[in-house]
Amino acid sequence: MNSSRHRSVTSLLVFALILVVSANGSRGANTKIWEEVSGEKALAHVQQLVDLGPRPSGSEALEKSRLYIADQLHRSGWQVTRQAFTDETPRGRIQFVNLIAQFPEKRNAEPLFLLCSHYDTKIFDAIKFVGANDGGSSTGLLLELARIIGQHPNLAAKIELVFFDGEEAYDRFSETDGLYGSRHFAKQLEGSSAKQFRGGILFDMVGDRSLDVTLPADSPPEMARDIFAAAEALKLRSYFTYLDREMIDDHSPLNAVGIPTIDVIDFDYSWWHTAGDTIDKISAKSLQIVGSVALYYLSEIALKR
Repeated sequence: MNSSRHRSVTSLLVFALILVVSANGSRGANTKIWEEVSGEKALAHVQQLVDLGPRPSGSEALEKSRLYIADQLHRSGWQVTRQAFTDETPRGRIQFVNLIAQFPEKRNAEPLFLLCSHYDTKIFDAIKFVGANDGGSSTGLLLELARIIGQHPNLAAKIELVFFDGEEAYDRFSETDGLYGSRHFAKQLEGSSAKQFRGGILFDMVGDRSLDVTLPADSPPEMARDIFAAAEALKLRSYFTYLDREMIDDHSPLNAVGIPTIDVIDFDYSWWHTAGDTIDKISAKSLQIVGSVALYYLSEIALKR
């Protein structure tokens, strides 16, 4: 090959490479953060958790869940802290462990917003309860949101992720039974520390194939309106409505210490607390819908400033 022809071919190759890089860069620049959600990736996390079987607090399976969650968070660039404590339960003293994740590249910035899920499953003696939707779906989605948010450091710096242990009550919800992890977490924040947070989202049971997110009647009004607005902007409003009553869930202790927190939950779920709460009852599409609306709300409304 003569030198002039070699230069010509080389120039064409360089030009083609520039076009490819420019196209990819343009495509990346035009992609909105809420369009990055992969329902399939979130569902794959749920499958990993469900494969561990029942995961009640204090169990070996839940410790394996913790290791999996922490590993996935580390892979997405988050720094994870174990908040371990023991509490009295109707079954004696149990050790619980909340997982708290912050983005280490922005250590000087205080997180402004909480994204939460519980990752334990309710203990049953008579049935095998793997909690694909109740505990699994919200945890899988939060791991997928962690992956996406971790690629946007400026946003990640404003967010703290919390995976609560011990959401489920052993007998029935009361001031001393259920919400163990969120009650402990909120108690540590009570006072001045709670004031740093503008708000929070709790995800719970968000994977139902027949998705109908039912915001509790006691939701912070402005947050509920903004969630509906985010859903409307993405043409997903038909999947979101109000529940006709209040809800006791991990958002309750956070609201009690002054952190306005909304419970994004689909409580219209026939397999709640039954052996039928299995992976076939949830879908990647539902997880993607909830994740997209949450990221739109965070990036365009709650943390716009």
